[in-house]
Amino acid sequence: MKEAQGKTIYLKDYLPPSYVIDETHLIFKLFEDKTLVRSRLLMRRNPAVGQQGLAELVLNGRDLELEKVILDGEVLDSQHYTVSDDTLVIPTVPDSFILECETTIKPQENTSLEGLYKSRVMFCTQCEAEGFRKITYYLDRPDVLSIFTTRIEADKTLYPVLLSNGNNLASGDLEDGRHFVTWEDPFRKASYLFALVAGKLKSVEDSYITCSGRKIQLQIFVEEKDLDKCDFAITSLKKAMKWDEDVYGREYDLDIFMIVAVDDFNMGAMENKGLNIFNSSCVLANPDTSTDQAFQRIEAIVAHEYFHNWSGNRVTCRDWFQLSLKEGFTVYRDSEFSADMGSRAVKRIEDVSFLRTVQFAEDNGPMAHSVRPESYMEISNFYTVTVYEKGAEVVRMQANLLGPEKFRQATDLYFQRFDGMAVTTEDFVQVMEEVSGLDLVQFRRWYSQAGTPRLDVSGKYDSQLNTFSLTISQSCLPTPSQAVKDPFYIPLRMALLDPQGKPISLCLELNEKESGDNDVSDELVLHFSEAEQTFVFKNVIEQPVPVLSRGFSAPVKLHYPYARDELMLLIQHEQDGFARWEASQQLALQILDELLLLHQQGKALAVDERITAAYASVLEAAVSDSSLDKAMLSNLLLLPSEAYLAELAEEVDVDGIHFVREFLRRHLAAELETKLLTVYEDCRNTVPYLFSAEEIARRSLQNTVLNYLACLDKPECWELIEKQFKTANNMTDSSAAIRALVNNPSEQSKALRDELIAGFYETWQHENLVVDQWFSMQSAVSAPDNLGQIVSLMEHPAFDIRNPNKVRSVIGAFCHNNAVGFHQLDGSGYDFLADQVITLNTLNPQIASRLLTPLTRWKKFSTQRQEIMKAALNRIKETPDLSRDVFEVVSKSLQ
Repeated sequence: MKEAQGKTIYLKDYLPPSYVIDETHLIFKLFEDKTLVRSRLLMRRNPAVGQQGLAELVLNGRDLELEKVILDGEVLDSQHYTVSDDTLVIPTVPDSFILECETTIKPQENTSLEGLYKSRVMFCTQCEAEGFRKITYYLDRPDVLSIFTTRIEADKTLYPVLLSNGNNLASGDLEDGRHFVTWEDPFRKASYLFALVAGKLKSVEDSYITCSGRKIQLQIFVEEKDLDKCDFAITSLKKAMKWDEDVYGREYDLDIFMIVAVDDFNMGAMENKGLNIFNSSCVLANPDTSTDQAFQRIEAIVAHEYFHNWSGNRVTCRDWFQLSLKEGFTVYRDSEFSADMGSRAVKRIEDVSFLRTVQFAEDNGPMAHSVRPESYMEISNFYTVTVYEKGAEVVRMQANLLGPEKFRQATDLYFQRFDGMAVTTEDFVQVMEEVSGLDLVQFRRWYSQAGTPRLDVSGKYDSQLNTFSLTISQSCLPTPSQAVKDPFYIPLRMALLDPQGKPISLCLELNEKESGDNDVSDELVLHFSEAEQTFVFKNVIEQPVPVLSRGFSAPVKLHYPYARDELMLLIQHEQDGFARWEASQQLALQILDELLLLHQQGKALAVDERITAAYASVLEAAVSDSSLDKAMLSNLLLLPSEAYLAELAEEVDVDGIHFVREFLRRHLAAELETKLLTVYEDCRNTVPYLFSAEEIARRSLQNTVLNYLACLDKPECWELIEKQFKTANNMTDSSAAIRALVNNPSEQSKALRDELIAGFYETWQHENLVVDQWFSMQSAVSAPDNLGQIVSLMEHPAFDIRNPNKVRSVIGAFCHNNAVGFHQLDGSGYDFLADQVITLNTLNPQIASRLLTPLTRWKKFSTQRQEIMKAALNRIKETPDLSRDVFEVVSKSLQ
């Protein structure tokens, strides 16, 4: 093991940089076998650290071939500096100086996709978090902000387009068929925001007039074959620019905004100042090749990266422990944007479903960490759902506590006060306190404490006093390095319904610690801050049904002993879309738990028909009331996922969970066949594709119903599927037809299934992103015996293990989404994943470490599975030259 693998970096050890870089001048000379980089840095002693003697200059650098070091015009010989695997150290430098470095790098061999690398026919960069040090020696940290000027030279025929951050200052031809472009970014930025692209690209262009009347040029650069897939991204960008002006008062600052689509990219997209680099899957779309979900994802990601211009670029994070300062805040902003663009209730349901399935599992695993971590070995491992999605929930709670007007005032002050600075989550919360007058000292624990709080709630009705009492207790399980948790401050938005489903006016008794007006309303936010508290409501004349955590007001696990009839009442009468969906999920969970126990005891399975009645009422409403949100109805018909059921289990019964969920799905399909067919026919139409909230909702309900009908394993249902596939005029409907077949496999439908899968590939084999869909729809099938098919897909000519999208669509889809296949008792799935991680460890450590997640949850499974999973982890750990990315995840998982 290399010493670097075990080095832990701690928040408590943060020190400001000894030097700052006022100006960064870069020259890139791009060739087919290498790239020459010359940096010219105007540096000075950081006045914030005082003048107690001269500190040595330590620059970050990795995988660089150093050619020359020049200090204030004088070439240094090797006696005057020291080079290691990760640093360039110059023992003595003046208070202010100019440092020049000449390095050689080989982007064509850079499979890690960090720094400058070659993606098929173009050069591009990915510098967040620490990729810039693979380009040149630098103070590669987010609190060093500099003005960048970049000159790029390359072969004009191969790379006619040369891009970097900011504004185009100059361009021209050079000798030997080469040319150059010089770019200047007038805004100080950290090195992680640097971007460079060179390639044979075409652009789609538009413009946007800002609220102050400035005209902004918009450009999306793609390969020529993809020019027909850019219009939606341009439209989404303009919507995001308008929304950010209207909701946050943020106007774009440069005169040009550029996006580049790249096929090989570790992440979804990157917010580089003025030049966003996107994974092609997150920017290219048209109805023929993209599903509704892809369109919605693109709209959200384009907005997310644009919003970073202020929440991340103009105001950035002081150190990587503060990553959620920019990511959590921006995820909250893009979530609100998406809610405004579509169905707010459905967006909230989707966000919470993801949080519960993925982030709650992370909180319960070996990589659990707080929103603001205290330590890390490899920062790439902390681009997590905890930092992003849970971080967004923490911002959401503050926004709800302040209310829209005060929150807008607070964000205005935040952007004004810290513009051009690198700050902390503490700075963000202090602004919230300053504007609102709230005491958020206890609330800060959401940033510093890991884990998901559990709320146990009980209700007691007193018919003589006409009171209803809610007693709430909170707890949080130990997580790595945090055995004991202090109580969280938890805002709980709630209501009470009477036995007829009507809201009850709430009058809360105030205790001696509380003050203020006791307003009467149909909804309240309970401010829960102790280990246990009781809230008493007066003037309640009938036994009520509580509605708890409307809109999912806090990221907690909430347990209340609902009777099933109470859940039925909430499903039928509750007005909050999220709470209604939650009641439907709770009813299904109770019934699935009951079925699982019967299955484990070897008894006959019997379904509580209340769930059938609940789903029947949803289907009837879909036909009788055209004003209802069909996307919401679609979500009400979805059973809890196998992943969520596994997250809730003390010990995961992989096969049992799969069996009873499939049993209930087929039972509902059989009992509701007539209603399902009616809804399907009501939703079907052949009008040209339209991306709108209403049409997305219609297709969502149509395809949810089709998936139920496919459970029936009847020829007439297969005919519906075949007809939909062959007549579909959009990718949403055609891919949904195939997914209905592959997710409900039977011997009788095998011939049709094979025909449609083969036909799909034949039609779309030249569309890279559609081939990714083709891979994933086969790899993610919940089947116990498809590892052989996964291996075959990896041998397919279209698969490339060096491409992250291909890896995610085959290996990731199988290991993350096919529990019964991955968790085979013979351990074949675990050995398969270990093999792929070992291979990718040398090619792309970031992707390798992210694939590991299913193995890290070994403590949730039976003793037999635990031993095999640990053996796979140990085999990875013993691999020579293990990357820091993989080493951190494996070592923490085995503790």
